Amino acid sequence: MLTEIDTPAVLVDLVVARKNIERFQQYADSHKLRVRPHIKTHKIPAIAEMQLQAGACGITCQKVSEAEAMVQGSKAITDVLITYNIVGKAKLQRLRALSERVNLSVVADSRTVVEGLSAAFKDSRAPLAVLVECNTGANRCGVASPHEAVSLAKLIAGMPGLVFGGLMTYPPIGAEAAVEAFMREAKAGIEENGISVPVVTSGGTPSMMHAADAPVTTEYRPGTYVYNDRSLVSRGACGWEDCALTVVATVISVPAVDRAVIDAGSKTLTSDLLGLAGYGHVLGRDDIAIDQLSEEHGRLVSTGPIGLSVGDKVRIVPNHACVVTNMVDEILVVDEGSVAPERWTVAARGRLV
Repeated sequence: MLTEIDTPAVLVDLVVARKNIERFQQYADSHKLRVRPHIKTHKIPAIAEMQLQAGACGITCQKVSEAEAMVQGSKAITDVLITYNIVGKAKLQRLRALSERVNLSVVADSRTVVEGLSAAFKDSRAPLAVLVECNTGANRCGVASPHEAVSLAKLIAGMPGLVFGGLMTYPPIGAEAAVEAFMREAKAGIEENGISVPVVTSGGTPSMMHAADAPVTTEYRPGTYVYNDRSLVSRGACGWEDCALTVVATVISVPAVDRAVIDAGSKTLTSDLLGLAGYGHVLGRDDIAIDQLSEEHGRLVSTGPIGLSVGDKVRIVPNHACVVTNMVDEILVVDEGSVAPERWTVAARGRLV
């Protein structure tokens, strides 16, 4: 099958992807956790439908444009959480329009963001659910303390067009104890003010099989788990056999006995290192490192004879699958019994808003 693929190409094995989806869904079900997968990894409505069919309660998006593309691409997608501060009149107008089509919720970590949401939704038919984003150690967005979470929740609950939707965090790896301490204190403080906390949502694939170690959490948002990648293998979260997404590349030059060049560079494999050495893993060739990328070239080096010829094809597990998806208009998918790969459009890629 590989010999017929024009390269570079992104290939997804749906059998492996389904196993990945089912594995975490079973874990979540056993711990009474709702699953709301993040679609940034695949950006494809059909794969979101696979996740919903397995038991997910809805999807997570990072941008208004992602949510628009996913909702347009599937009637099965009816519940969307956007885990990003929405700022600016144009985005807020589109958010308002999207809210007329699906059950929509968003996050905020400041008065300014909340006031913008309220201005956009003050005369809407139904209020917009707004969750308070909390910083439990990742030091990206989020209020810095449970006290601030309580204050912002009170503000949201009193603003026209809005309703308080709960608490959200994206924690660092292995931070279940921090999530539990922060969210439990914030939740108690909000409830003491007579405001219910319907959702406590956390996320992150590397720690997903420990999500229940923070029992205050009611919902979890894994993203990369659907495909997995080299960074997750390196952390022990999965094995190479669990990596559904690979990049297929062709050897275009063998200029030395220990060196070869492939037709996949930074525009395909990404320059993300994520703490790793090299830019991907060549399946079946532990002796090969991808040590350099230019835009259209990848350099393979080996400690011994590289044993490749011009025209050979290799499959590479990238360091970071999410970025690879976003750099191509379509992927090739294979399923059980596939004779040839099928082309699927990456519906939500390349959208900047």
